[in-house]
Amino acid sequence: MASQAPNNLPLLYNDLEAISRQAHGDKKVRRLNGIVELGQMHAIPVTVDEFMLAGRFFPVIFSAGDSPVPLALMGLHEGTNTFFDQEGKLLDPSIYIPAYIRRYPFLLARLTEDSDQLSLCFDPSSNVIGDFEDGDALFDGESPAAATTEILAFCEQFEQAGQRTAAFMTELQEMKLLMEGEVAIQPDGAEQPFIYRGFQMVDEAKFRDLRGDELRKMNQSGMLSLVMAHLFSLALVRDIFARQVAQGTGPAGAEKKTPVEA
Repeated sequence: MASQAPNNLPLLYNDLEAISRQAHGDKKVRRLNGIVELGQMHAIPVTVDEFMLAGRFFPVIFSAGDSPVPLALMGLHEGTNTFFDQEGKLLDPSIYIPAYIRRYPFLLARLTEDSDQLSLCFDPSSNVIGDFEDGDALFDGESPAAATTEILAFCEQFEQAGQRTAAFMTELQEMKLLMEGEVAIQPDGAEQPFIYRGFQMVDEAKFRDLRGDELRKMNQSGMLSLVMAHLFSLALVRDIFARQVAQGTGPAGAEKKTPVEA
């Protein structure tokens, strides 16, 4: 979950530029009004700090591969997001917005691979920093202004949450609790169920077979509640399917007004 070097840009970011008094001392930052790319992204990274909240609205799954990360599933097909429109604007203001989205276009990043120092950067293609009449100043004389201090604090909190997330994922893998995921959805009237794969999930059978001391350790570390939040959230895959059908982006054969069985 940690931010990567500029030559290996994270999801959403097109470029990175470090914020400095020399380059941005007289610039202002303004609110981002939608992220166009979001409309085509079906999954967004989330941290363990968000499992409880995010799991109320999105299935929390894990990416495929040897280095999985937690993801909030927002669509069942690549290029589909049922919570953001094509302009990257939220369709329902009551929905929880993952911190990864709220952090954009800022992040803390190592500007060189051999450096341990993290610099506050932004994506210049976002057009949130510039010579604007409106917005908040980035600097107050020689010092960062309040807006910059708040941005930095949020990015630092995100990095810390990312470290906790990495530790959680390491534990899951060491305990061999992850398995290849599969969800089958059978709408009324459909001859065959729609099958979705390409992600990982906790193996419930292995989870149930854990020894008492292992469960106690997981409970004490907070890991147990995170696993449960993930497992409970998987039922929302059917809600995502229904949202796609209602929005006309469901699979062929799923009628727009067909109810979806739980």
